[in-house]
Amino acid sequence: MRRLRACLGAAAAVTTVAAATTALVATNASGATTALSNRWYAAAPYLMPLDNNPPDASAIMDATGLKAFQLAFVLAPNGGGCSPTWGGTAAVSSDTAVQSVVNTIRAKGGDVSVSIGGYGGTKLGQACADPAATAAAYQQVITKYGLHAIDFDLEEPEYENTAAIHNEIGAAKILQQNNPGLYVSVTTAGTADGTGWFGKQMLLEAKSQGFTPNNFSIMPFDGGFNGAASQTSALTNFNSILQSTFGWDQATAYAHEGFSGMNGRSDTGEYFTQNDFQTVLDYATSHNMDRFTFWSLNRDRQCATPDNGGVTSGTCSSVAQSAWDFAKYSVRFAGVTPPTTTPTPTPTPTPTACKTAWSSASVYVQGDEVSYNHHNWKAKWWTQNETPGAAEWGPWQDEGAC
Repeated sequence: MRRLRACLGAAAAVTTVAAATTALVATNASGATTALSNRWYAAAPYLMPLDNNPPDASAIMDATGLKAFQLAFVLAPNGGGCSPTWGGTAAVSSDTAVQSVVNTIRAKGGDVSVSIGGYGGTKLGQACADPAATAAAYQQVITKYGLHAIDFDLEEPEYENTAAIHNEIGAAKILQQNNPGLYVSVTTAGTADGTGWFGKQMLLEAKSQGFTPNNFSIMPFDGGFNGAASQTSALTNFNSILQSTFGWDQATAYAHEGFSGMNGRSDTGEYFTQNDFQTVLDYATSHNMDRFTFWSLNRDRQCATPDNGGVTSGTCSSVAQSAWDFAKYSVRFAGVTPPTTTPTPTPTPTPTACKTAWSSASVYVQGDEVSYNHHNWKAKWWTQNETPGAAEWGPWQDEGAC
């Protein structure tokens, strides 16, 4: 259990920061002068801009027509405190690397949303003292990047923490009120019956606080799913949960429902192909759902061997595909036809030399590098006999093909 730390003095900053937001959005150096339509923010796939061998956003835009990206993830500092960071390590306040990615996307007519939370790490809802302090931390992110959209990715282990979820939902409501027009999505785990007990408790928390985002999205993967039919069934069940929780009719529930998939091989060995994405896309559009996105663009390319040896990777899909196949479904959801012409390909870089082969008997500490399955890997912490790539959130960081 990670120790929670209060975010002192942040509550008083909420009103001051929020009051300046409109002007900052209009003059932000990154060029956030005009928001895209909500449909684009609803279609934005996840992109890790600092980890998992980040792809060139500009190249994806040229190849697919994609305009919006969901940048992930903002967390509390690994060392404790109530200030926003990228991945727990890079302070938002002093960031230039992510800002450069945002500038590139906006220069080509696109825009970004930022996702907060995700699986693993300490979330600001866990670290900050109350909803106002949590909102003040997130307001720094909105102001820094001139955001028109934000995503609350509330899942394990945070969504098992009642106080943390109270802070996150309360913060989302404050941000929604203080940033008129802000597109807000809430993403949580999916199960065969829609979402699990903790997901349902999160919805009840939203109801008790009188908070309604643009959508509640579920992630129907890593839970015993098998292709599109199991996913659309979960979406149907989740629609019923939204109806019963908020008293909505079916159409209203679908208008506040979203899908967040995982392209290719999931963490638990499920497979979702291009055909599965098309089936779920057809379901989403025919039911007038509000969101269709996926995890992640870092994985939206073929591995060195198409099936990657039956291993899930953070940098490729482990299924046969052309680059950015899955991004094109987001483009279709946004209502734009992907380009039919093939852009001039980027030359293939010279492969990186492979490090010493991984050994199940060896002990590795943070920073140690090995090679496994034609990829180099770096240890994130002490580990022994944990196969690189066996779990996306395991002890090994994929450094790309070698």
